Amino acid sequence: MNKKHLVGVLIVLAISGAVLYHDLKTINIHQLITAAKNINVFFFLLVLGAMLLSYVFEASIIAVLEHQKNEPKRSKWSFFRIPLIQALFNAITPMSTGGQPSQLVAMIQMGIEGGRATSILLMKFIIYQICVLFAYVSTIAFGFHLVIDKFKGLALFILIGFIIHISSIIFLLAIMFAYSWTKKATLWIMRLLEKFFKKDTVNKWRKSTMNQIDSFYNEGQNLKREKKKLIGATALTIGQLLCFYSIPYLILLALNISTSWVDVTQMNIMIIMFMAIIPIPGASGGAEFSFQTLFSTFINSNILLVLGMFLWRFTTYFFGMILGIFGWMFKPKKVKA
Repeated sequence: MNKKHLVGVLIVLAISGAVLYHDLKTINIHQLITAAKNINVFFFLLVLGAMLLSYVFEASIIAVLEHQKNEPKRSKWSFFRIPLIQALFNAITPMSTGGQPSQLVAMIQMGIEGGRATSILLMKFIIYQICVLFAYVSTIAFGFHLVIDKFKGLALFILIGFIIHISSIIFLLAIMFAYSWTKKATLWIMRLLEKFFKKDTVNKWRKSTMNQIDSFYNEGQNLKREKKKLIGATALTIGQLLCFYSIPYLILLALNISTSWVDVTQMNIMIIMFMAIIPIPGASGGAEFSFQTLFSTFINSNILLVLGMFLWRFTTYFFGMILGIFGWMFKPKKVKA
């Protein structure tokens, strides 16, 4: 990690610490300690287990997509450290921009050639985005009323996040299923942009975008040809998402609060959509605010709300950062094909 990454860590710690300090000022510390002692240990361990299992699923996706006959086997650790390193760099870079490049570096470190590693990550990204599309659309269709009835201000930002996500996914699907039309539409948009920006700048955008379109299309065709890998990776992605999306529900159970898994999971997915548009490492500040705002629906006690927010933030964010640091430190033996 370089100085920029360390600055990202410090920014996250500073903002998260400020939010926690602000919350702690308004509650009784002794009552918070008492509430912490009453945490259901079994469900809290289940929370951490679900987070770990989501990393296992993600590592398994890469292993499935990477597997080829007559190649030497790589260690399980070499695959498992990839999502850990991604979690670390997602956390310390604005809008999670460091996650994908860090995965590429981790795969090269384990002996996978750079071009092939990029291809695997593109296939993984395509499958993930398609699965997420169903999650987002179903959540907005069946759960958005839970937010708009009570939190109209936050609902607007969630809707913006949804539009951004869906637009990028639709563009990805258009590349796969309407390749020629997508290229023509992109070239038309670039010609339009030339009226507002420098020609050299637009040319760089055009070249980069067209290269990405070609890459996504080629990987989409590869996926269609390898149906077994597609089915296996899709099933594992669904498992990964279910584990990750279920964490807030398990946290509520750890706080001895019984509620609907469907409602809590829908709220969680909407928080994730909101966090994605916050241009601060780890969406610090906005993540804590959105959690407390939305989950006040399920938690009446302010003390339990703060405790739940801390457990959620630790599990989905700091836990991954800690594991990611170990993943970055302990490199696997490089095995070349």
